Amino acid sequence: MQHDRYWQAKKATLIGAVINALLGCIKLLGGYAFHSHALIADGIHSFSDLIIDAMVLFASKYGSQDADDAHPYGHQRIETAATLILALVLILAGAGIAWDSLSEIIQKHHSIPGWLTLPIAVLSIVANEGLFYYTQHVGKKIQSALVIANAWHHRSDAASSTVVLIGLIGSLLGYTFLDALAAIIVGFLIIKMGWSYGWNSVKELVDTGAEPQLISKIEHLILQVDGVVKIHQLRSRLMGRDIFIDVHIQVCPFVSVSEGHFIAQHVHHTLVKKLENVKDVTVHVDPEDDEIGCPSLHLPSRDLLEQELFQAWRKDYPDLDCWMLHYIDGELTIDLTCDQKFNKWTALNKRIQADLSRHPQITKVRLFTQLHEKTLAK
Repeated sequence: MQHDRYWQAKKATLIGAVINALLGCIKLLGGYAFHSHALIADGIHSFSDLIIDAMVLFASKYGSQDADDAHPYGHQRIETAATLILALVLILAGAGIAWDSLSEIIQKHHSIPGWLTLPIAVLSIVANEGLFYYTQHVGKKIQSALVIANAWHHRSDAASSTVVLIGLIGSLLGYTFLDALAAIIVGFLIIKMGWSYGWNSVKELVDTGAEPQLISKIEHLILQVDGVVKIHQLRSRLMGRDIFIDVHIQVCPFVSVSEGHFIAQHVHHTLVKKLENVKDVTVHVDPEDDEIGCPSLHLPSRDLLEQELFQAWRKDYPDLDCWMLHYIDGELTIDLTCDQKFNKWTALNKRIQADLSRHPQITKVRLFTQLHEKTLAK
């Protein structure tokens, strides 16, 4: 899929590069032959697009690579950075068009070109509009903000050629100021376009989360998973077209580790399956809401309790099979499981009561009998 995505981006970009090169040659030759400064500038603008096309090819190639050891989340941020650069180029191009046109109005320096410049400007408009629709279609298909931004750059080229056409017509009719006025308007439109793409890229580079509507949908889907009691610390970040999610889910505190993992797996697969752009989900299983603090960090670990209590209990009561610890709300509950034949409950209870006097953090000990394992016939 990544290879096909790069191939489609490469094809659209190369087509745009070839057409821009041809248009640049035609506009430069026509501008020199028929004395049109605007057409010459538009030709130089077309040649500058070749640099942008080369940047798009580079970013599409390396941004479409799969994740590796150095980039475990993939390389989509290359496209994001290139989109930001392309946005800056759009802003500078728009500012340049507006400034040159304003200077022309102030200096009142105008020239009247030949009428054969008109079909050249029309050809440029038609070609760039066609490139815009084609490139935008490919960008939406492969979900590449960079290719879509390049499509809008083709639209800006069509707009600049429209400005040239208006200026040429105005010059031929004697209204030379129309060229500069239209150029200023289009220049600001190009600046606005570049700002929009650049701002979206900046938000992605600083790990801006998903939209509130999507966050609400994510919360709803997680809470529908059987076994999820509550969620907290839900975070998301964008990387190209992909969304990465981190979430803490609260489950019943007395379920097993395997059941907690089972619930987390269902949360992961539900989000990836039902939300198109979700690439990966990291699920942390909690027995309690620990978003503000961690109330159980001060409690003794299993190793410490085994040294101080469990080993001595098992030495005196060999039928004691296993123990399970529950760290909940700053308190510790211990489940002890004995063999079915165990019959020294009173003595074990007294021993536990005596030992727990030295461990006030242990608030409850529960004793269970374990049946012998049996394999059920199929």
